[in-house]
Amino acid sequence: MKDRKHYDVIIVGGSYSGLAAGMTLGRALKSVLIIDDGKPCNRQTPHSHNFITQDGKTPGEIAALARQQVEMYTTIEFFRGLATAGKKNSNGFEIGVSSGETFTSKKLIFATGIKDLLPDIEGLAACWGITAIHCPYCHGYEVRNEKTGILGNGEHIFDFTRLISNWTKDLTLFTNGLSTLTAEQTSQLEKYQIKIVEKKIEGLVHSQGHLQSIVFRDGLNTSLKALYTPSPFEQHCSIPEALGCELTEEGYVKIDPFQETTVTGVFACGDNTTRMRAVANAVAQGTTAGMAASKKKILEEF
Repeated sequence: MKDRKHYDVIIVGGSYSGLAAGMTLGRALKSVLIIDDGKPCNRQTPHSHNFITQDGKTPGEIAALARQQVEMYTTIEFFRGLATAGKKNSNGFEIGVSSGETFTSKKLIFATGIKDLLPDIEGLAACWGITAIHCPYCHGYEVRNEKTGILGNGEHIFDFTRLISNWTKDLTLFTNGLSTLTAEQTSQLEKYQIKIVEKKIEGLVHSQGHLQSIVFRDGLNTSLKALYTPSPFEQHCSIPEALGCELTEEGYVKIDPFQETTVTGVFACGDNTTRMRAVANAVAQGTTAGMAASKKKILEEF
């Protein structure tokens, strides 16, 4: 890395959204530092889908090609590590990293994603992103018409179950304890032959992440090919909040239509800002953030 420590823009997070922002800024002739620890949230996912021209490629293939193309822009540098702190200063912002170094920039872009808070069920983490999945538009086609489960309870799970019924008619809702659905909701699901199982779950039986069955605490089990697991989450990076960026009621970083947060000069893009959790959307948001950040800096200096 060059000795220069000050950049036009620092991007925290170097997966799809961060790389898209970086490419846009590189094409705008801006000096950029992309900080990334090399641990994308979809690293267990075998294939990425619903991204035009890249459908079926592995996440690693897509990211490697993106990185190769972004590296062609000579004003962009990379730092392998974890951003650990951030603050405002008289010249913009400071970002500290795990090595102890500090970098500064005029603008910041956070493409840091979210951390899924999975239920404490044996085998679930090993299946996550493979056959324990979150998005039917990303993964539903591959498990269409298969014996499928949904893990969850309550109002939001009722609506989610209705949605998943589009991809399979062999569908069971596992509430992992007493159901909190209303009588009307229960009746509607039963009308469409969607089963509801209220037994407590002991764990998942799988082979290298490929689900085989759910085992209940009473010792019984049921075979299964896929399990949708819409789970709560937390921000993967706490620096935006430390800088004063507001979060939405759902816990996402609040942004305007141009990806700028409630703190002027700080932008966010990708999974940390929206429930629309797809590679294509992350790339689109990153491109928008890169355009908006560069335009803001160009006009400020004119």
